[in-house]
Amino acid sequence: MEVFDYRPLAAVLVSLVGTAAIVALHRRPNYREGATMLTALAKFGIVASMLPAVLAGTTFVWSFGTFVPGVEFALRADPLGMLFAFLASGLWIITSLYSIGYMRGLDEHGQTRYFASFAVSLSATMGIAFASNLVTIFVFYELLSVATYPLVAHDEDDRARSAGRKYIAYTFFGGGVLVLAGTVLTFWLTGTTDFTAGGIPMLADVAAADPWLAKLTFVLLAVGFGVKAGLMPLHQWLPEAMVAPTPVSGLLHAVAVVKSGAFGVARVTLDVFGPAVAFDLGMGLALSVLAAFTLTAASLIAIRKDHLKQRLAYSTVSQLSYIVLGLGLFGWYGLIGALLHIPAHAFMKLTLFFCAGAIHVETHTDYISQMAGIGKRMPVTLGAFAVTAAGMAGIPLLAGFVSKYYMLIGAAELGGVFLYLAGALLVSGVLNVVYFWPVVYTAFFEAEDDHDAKPLVDAPMGGERRSLLAATDGGRPPEDESDDATDDETDADSPRIPDAETEEDDSVIQPDFSPGERDFSEPAPTVDTGDYAVDKYPSDHLEDGHEDQTVDQGDREEPQEGHDEHHEGHGETHEGHDEHHHGGPPAGGWRRLSAREALAGRETTWFMLGPILAAALGAVLLGIVPYKMVFLGLIELIVENAGVMP
Repeated sequence: MEVFDYRPLAAVLVSLVGTAAIVALHRRPNYREGATMLTALAKFGIVASMLPAVLAGTTFVWSFGTFVPGVEFALRADPLGMLFAFLASGLWIITSLYSIGYMRGLDEHGQTRYFASFAVSLSATMGIAFASNLVTIFVFYELLSVATYPLVAHDEDDRARSAGRKYIAYTFFGGGVLVLAGTVLTFWLTGTTDFTAGGIPMLADVAAADPWLAKLTFVLLAVGFGVKAGLMPLHQWLPEAMVAPTPVSGLLHAVAVVKSGAFGVARVTLDVFGPAVAFDLGMGLALSVLAAFTLTAASLIAIRKDHLKQRLAYSTVSQLSYIVLGLGLFGWYGLIGALLHIPAHAFMKLTLFFCAGAIHVETHTDYISQMAGIGKRMPVTLGAFAVTAAGMAGIPLLAGFVSKYYMLIGAAELGGVFLYLAGALLVSGVLNVVYFWPVVYTAFFEAEDDHDAKPLVDAPMGGERRSLLAATDGGRPPEDESDDATDDETDADSPRIPDAETEEDDSVIQPDFSPGERDFSEPAPTVDTGDYAVDKYPSDHLEDGHEDQTVDQGDREEPQEGHDEHHEGHGETHEGHDEHHHGGPPAGGWRRLSAREALAGRETTWFMLGPILAAALGAVLLGIVPYKMVFLGLIELIVENAGVMP
């Protein structure tokens, strides 16, 4: 039953009203952030108010009238749109709260522009969620790319601008042109672009009469949306976009941008072609094979990344491919698993990025090879990281397990070549452990002065006992321990921070496997683009005269009692903020928080710790009681409406 209602339009416009308030209050930061939070709460309230009726079978529609001949510019709150809108609007609340702590914690510039761009981005996201046809979703799809560009290029240095240009080139011009071409072809073949549960009826006739033309249409639309979903080889914009502040990374990877790509692929599969027609065209296998390749290759690349956000970026490329793979299975279980992985990945990945951002704000540490023992400095943050990383690997009782379980059943149900896809899912789960476990192990089970971290294959096979880059758990001692003993004593407390000036070249820096030619007590050189803008001013909040990041730890002052930083506007002081520290453990090692301090959240501000715990809780609840979290019931309704029954 369709009901004409203003709420889909209100969900889109409320962010624009909030944007105006944010800009008007630019001289009053507390009121500006208050406007951000009120806007986020209002948006979520509007979306949530439609949820009970949508679950009962009602669809809310709003139309602006004819946009182009034969096509309305219309909004439609159906079950699939509600899945995306309810998730994005809910997570924007905790992301906005986290942004306040992060941006003030680093005293970032351009905060008004940042919050305004965030609000406009969520307005475009709601438009994508509630678009009623391909033309409307194309318009908001392109607006989202434009709105998020200032966030990607926030740091305003050469590297940030370069990442922003690549982001626009891939998502606005590349993906957008393909979606537009597919939209025009769909209209030419069927005379409509309206989304219809189970697929546009005319496309079934087209597929029977001219299957190659129908296949071309599917490919244009799926690949166009797949650009934002990070499908290889069109994924390169995504890791480079990590120059942005960490809350933006959370927006890109968990709330809006990559999810809009996955959502677009779901629309094409379920509401343009329909599962039956797409399966008859053989597009399911092609889509699933591409996704299986992407999730495996991206996982292998993630293993080699020492920069934590880069590792998380390639993890996202891999995890989003789970959604596309499940959509290509077309059966009940495969589709349920694919759609359930949208909220599952959102809660888990948002937690992981929030943790990485909190580590950066409090310790200015971004490289895994510098995180030995950091778990005692930030036990709650790293604990949340460990829990959600386990969920990403598919450990039971967490969100990732439920969605992957459904997809495995779906692949087994189809049998034949699809069994190989089930194997790819299992292999990827193992690779998730391979690239996440070293972060947890290094943080909780290594000592700052004598550690053998295992995150990278960037050392002689077997590693060295004192190496930060050992390739295996056991490691092996150097060939001449007597010669290295002096080096250990000299360098143990003075690891060098990667020199931004010596790594400005964008070419790939190959690891050196020759023993003795490189001191493995140093942090790993990055293997692609060197340092990121987020590691330099203003994100590191360096004082004048301290912008050279090659300062040895040995030259740093011992921690002074009472050096804790109080951020103006936070309304609280948090102990242990390493104000003059720029990566790796300070001299003397990390300060261990007591149990009371950890429980009181003294490792960072509650502006950041609260959202971390909220997102992690969502990942746990979605794994234990998925029906209580609404998402699973909504997803079952979506799949049933598409004509697929258990």
